Amino acid sequence: MIKLLLLLLSGAKFGKLLLSGGTMLLSVLAYAWIYGWRYAVGFVGLIFVHEMGHFIAARYKGLQVGLPTFIPFVGAWVELKDMPHDAQTEAFVGLAGPLVGTVGATLCYFMARSYDANWLLAVSYAGFFINLFNLIPLSPFDGGRITAVLSPRIWLLGVPVLIALFLYRPSPMLLLIALLAFPQVVKAWRYRSDSEEALSYYAVPTAVKWEYASYYIALAAFLAVMTHDVHEMLASSARVTGAGAV
Repeated sequence: MIKLLLLLLSGAKFGKLLLSGGTMLLSVLAYAWIYGWRYAVGFVGLIFVHEMGHFIAARYKGLQVGLPTFIPFVGAWVELKDMPHDAQTEAFVGLAGPLVGTVGATLCYFMARSYDANWLLAVSYAGFFINLFNLIPLSPFDGGRITAVLSPRIWLLGVPVLIALFLYRPSPMLLLIALLAFPQVVKAWRYRSDSEEALSYYAVPTAVKWEYASYYIALAAFLAVMTHDVHEMLASSARVTGAGAV
C-alpha cells in the first residue's frame, strides 16, 4: 500500500513536470512559427527565468509553489499553493521575478553586444520590456505585489498607466488584465489604514517600506533606460540594414 502511494506521488510530480515542460515547449513552437527558433528559445527562456525567480523566492520563504505553466502569447505563471502571510513576504516573492528576469535580460544584452547578434539583442529588449511592464504598480502585476508593502492605495496610480498603454496600443490582453485588476482597484479605493487588514497583513516597519521602495524605483529606472536604449539600437540597426539593401 505504501509503495503504491509513493508511486502515485512520484507520478503526480512527473505529471507536473511534464505539464510545465510541455507548455514551455508549446510556447517555443508558437513563437518560433512567427519569429524563428533562436528568438523563440531565448524569449521563452527569459520568461522561464522570470518565473523561476518567483518560484525560488516562494520556496525560500517556505511557501508551497507549483512549477511554471506557459500559455503562448499570454505568458506564464507559477501557482502559489500557500498564500504569503504578510505584505513583506508578498513583496519579496513579487520582486524576485522581475529582478532575476532583469539579470537574465542583461546577460543576453552583453552577449548580444559581444557577438554582434541582433536576434539576441531583440531577446534582451523583450526581456527588459516585459519586466518593466510587470512593474506597473497594480495587482496582479508584480509591481502591485511589491508596492502593496507601502500601501494598496498605490495601486490607484497603476490605473492611468494601464489606460495610457491601452490608448497607445490597444490590445485584448490589456482588457483582460484590466478585468483581473478591477477587484484590486476597488480594494485599493476602499482601503483604510485603520482596518484589521492594515493592522495585520500590511503592518510593515517603515524601514522595510523604504527598502522595497528603493528596490522598486532603482529596478524600474534601470529597466526604463535599457528598454529605451536597446530599442534605439535595434531601430538604428534596422535603418542601416535597410539602407544597405537599397
